[in-house]
Amino acid sequence: MPQFLTKNLNKMTKKILVVVFALFALGQLSAQMVTDRPDQTESSATVGNGNLQIESGIMTEFGGSLFSRDIACPSTLFRYGIGDKFELRLQSDYVMTELKNGDTEKGMDNIQFGFKYQLYSNNGTEVAFLSHASLPTATALPEDSKAWGAISKIAVAHELTDNLGIGYNLGYDYFNAEEGEESMNGNLFYSLVLGVGVTDKVAFFVETYGDVNNLKTEQTENQAEGLFAKFDAGVTYAVKDNLQFDMSFGTGINYRYNFISCGVSWLIAK
Repeated sequence: MPQFLTKNLNKMTKKILVVVFALFALGQLSAQMVTDRPDQTESSATVGNGNLQIESGIMTEFGGSLFSRDIACPSTLFRYGIGDKFELRLQSDYVMTELKNGDTEKGMDNIQFGFKYQLYSNNGTEVAFLSHASLPTATALPEDSKAWGAISKIAVAHELTDNLGIGYNLGYDYFNAEEGEESMNGNLFYSLVLGVGVTDKVAFFVETYGDVNNLKTEQTENQAEGLFAKFDAGVTYAVKDNLQFDMSFGTGINYRYNFISCGVSWLIAK
């Protein structure tokens, strides 16, 4: 990683730690929202009948297989409850990408539309199924790089104590390799997160997650394959019962990768 990026990353990390300790000292009045950010593990809960939840944030990534820096500004997920166990979902991101060849691409990423359905909830254990369709609508990508596909996950959560829980996901994504080709790229996704409620307002998490890429593909020059393991951690702060701020950062375990993210989630109750 270039030296100036490393310095900027270290400065941002120090700022995050200062904010984390400041949040730790705040009061204890409100209940926490259940959101699908800032960790990579999707929650097993839905937003509830007639409720709209908006989860938005900014994320800067460094490294990866094809880019030197990627900025999502903003990345927004809309969740709307239909019944107590089912929700509709819409994901929309505006991205700016600096490629390794020096080119810069910016515009909307592919729109994702899908649902989450809670299959089971009893004695502190919840299980849900989530699926998104990714539409080749991106304006930030060249025409020959656009792809349609599907993202599906099983989300499980266990409440260990009143302020301690774990969650994990196992999923499979697939995308057509290139416009006009029949071959598909398949990625296996996994995640495991530990969440700790410090107060009624403040919670921390640590997480490991990653992808096993190109399970089924016709390999091309720019495609990456293999296991990509990552680690991240973060904090959430509930301003009110329906308003939450978050901050997180992560790194690659077996390859060069870093990210920093901050965001806000807002529940508009029925």
